[in-house]
Amino acid sequence: MELHSITDTYTLNNGVKIPVIGFGTWQTPSGEVAQESVEAALNAGYRHIDTAAAYGNEESVGEAIKKSGINRHELFVTTKLWNADHGYDKTKKAIDTSLEKLGLDYLDLYLIHWPNPANMRDHWAELNAESWQAMEEAVKAGKIRAIGVSNFRKHHLDELMKTADIKPVVNQNYLNPSDLQPEVTKANKEYDLLNEAYSPLGTGGLLGNTTVDEVAKNYGKSPAQVLIRWSLQHGFLPLPKSVHPKYIAANADVFDFEISPEDMKKLDGLHGASKLANDPDKVDF
Repeated sequence: MELHSITDTYTLNNGVKIPVIGFGTWQTPSGEVAQESVEAALNAGYRHIDTAAAYGNEESVGEAIKKSGINRHELFVTTKLWNADHGYDKTKKAIDTSLEKLGLDYLDLYLIHWPNPANMRDHWAELNAESWQAMEEAVKAGKIRAIGVSNFRKHHLDELMKTADIKPVVNQNYLNPSDLQPEVTKANKEYDLLNEAYSPLGTGGLLGNTTVDEVAKNYGKSPAQVLIRWSLQHGFLPLPKSVHPKYIAANADVFDFEISPEDMKKLDGLHGASKLANDPDKVDF
């Protein structure tokens, strides 16, 4: 698939179109910082904003969207169900709470943030199924356009698919050259789920990497730009995050070059160069 700009789209398995790069807001504090960074992203041409209830910044993201004056239908907004809200009734309430905080009439994408929170290890599959039912009802009610998951491994997907009427459209995971998660991406492909890549820069841990620096020099691009381009060339949807307008704009400037197969192979070989993905069955939250 040839990509030309930040507003180009992938088509999800339900026909909804999603811009190929999203603006991530994880670890962006609520208030002025979150609002101004989202405003900077929208000014730089981003039309896909990714947040979560757990980030604590939905209200600030909503303020930035409102202030921008951009037509709602031009935007793609994602938020996520937090661990404390798994289960049918809690999920229904969480969806409405997120809509209220964001100041929106509908969400473009809503995800189960983690499959197996620490306080539900013995009944995670049952609670995911309940949450999914509430999410499906929200789709039918026009509150959500598409639903998906985050940090799910194959066995979590297999369990969810046993009861799901509406298929997930994405699985959002920690994906970058430090951890390509081949088993996860293979399962996603089998289920026709788009791979969304959070922390495409390895949570910043790949920016000082010698190999990344060398590849970046080959194209006259920054290490961050090369890592975002690498993600796109794998067919992933990267969600770069920054609070600096200069870097926010630069992270979108990745459509005027292509990384060679040789350089892609070098980057693919960086397993463990930064952190690895957390095991969702062992996280302590």
